[in-house]
Amino acid sequence: MTSGARLPQRTLIVTADDFGLHTRVNEAVERAHLYGVLTAASLMVAAPAADDAVERARRLPGLRVGLHLVLADGPAQLPHAVIPDLVDAQGRFGDNMVRDGFRFFFLPQVRAQLAREIRAQFDAFARTGLPLDHVNTHKHFHLHPTVLTLILAIGRDYGMRAVRLPCEAGAPLWLRPWVALIRARLERAGVAHNDYVIGISQTGRMDEAALLHALANLPPGVGEIYCHPAAAGDEPLTPAMHAYRHTDELDALLSPRVAAAIEAAGATCGGFTDVLACNPSTTYGKRGASLS
Repeated sequence: MTSGARLPQRTLIVTADDFGLHTRVNEAVERAHLYGVLTAASLMVAAPAADDAVERARRLPGLRVGLHLVLADGPAQLPHAVIPDLVDAQGRFGDNMVRDGFRFFFLPQVRAQLAREIRAQFDAFARTGLPLDHVNTHKHFHLHPTVLTLILAIGRDYGMRAVRLPCEAGAPLWLRPWVALIRARLERAGVAHNDYVIGISQTGRMDEAALLHALANLPPGVGEIYCHPAAAGDEPLTPAMHAYRHTDELDALLSPRVAAAIEAAGATCGGFTDVLACNPSTTYGKRGASLS
């Protein structure tokens, strides 16, 4: 933390990503918040069921909603004519993040279009009227320095106060210095972040057993568990999610055993907004949980 203080107890943010992707996701978010342990959701503003997600969120004042910026493998907010170097004719980002990362960094024309799209997604979130709890990116694309630079610059105009730090125990050695650099940049910008995250290594498989294991080994500080719950359906939500166990993740969020484990861990639950309300002058993570 910038002040050198620590929270007196564990704080846990339980987030569902891809809010707005499908009504099955939105239904799961609503159920997991009303009857389970879910405290936050990250909204894809240009996704097919975004309007339905916003309508549900307005009925759930306790659900903290953030912006899930989509810059890969998903629909853009702006049309192809405005950002032709970023999306295909249908207005979708591709999934070659390595190629796009080089283009973001080296090509000024592409960076300018990227800035327009990021601002358009912030604009779309602002039009919902929902308070902005946090910002993160689909597939953690804000690990890219150009993307993070633009988010920090543009997000300031929209009252952004918190960004997910993709810092998970057991991360590859090569990634740890990079995550430390992201942490330092967030702190220099005065943007709050979690100390650690749980959900990267088990993406699409955050079932009851995974949650119980995580909660039994919860480190101190501000943690975020993120998952991808959805109600049952006949088809994968997207081709890339064909192996995701969405209903198992929903069942885990509704599990009384998981709720009891959170209580046993002594964790206070909420969104980034709630953490900031408890400690309004601090930026989390300066002495956060180790990646080792």
